Amino acid sequence: MTDQKKGQPIKASQEKSHADSTTSTGKAPTKISRVLAYLLQDRSLNRFEAERLGDHCLHSTISSLTHGYGLKFARKTERVPNHWGLPCLVTRYSLPPTEYKRAKSVLAMLKGTNAPRRPVAA
Repeated sequence: MTDQKKGQPIKASQEKSHADSTTSTGKAPTKISRVLAYLLQDRSLNRFEAERLGDHCLHSTISSLTHGYGLKFARKTERVPNHWGLPCLVTRYSLPPTEYKRAKSVLAMLKGTNAPRRPVAA
């Protein structure tokens, strides 16, 4: 145990760790860009599958892409087992090929370092 007084912040070490020197300096892709990139590969997602991409609220991400960036998505209701094996209704989202051109430009903007972000209602 150290002799630090309560309330004093612990100072971070000035030395770089091994992890700091082996990771890239680029920022991780945002949730919205990960979902859009996935859908641009002619794939579809439902809310449970989106968890693998780090999206815990897929319908909100789709809403942001629709209302904030003007993208249109195909929606299909399906019945899938939930985490307890019971059936539940979910929506499967996909990007129609007619939206690929717009989606690619939105994705490029989102991945840009100085990409302006449109305000989206919460």
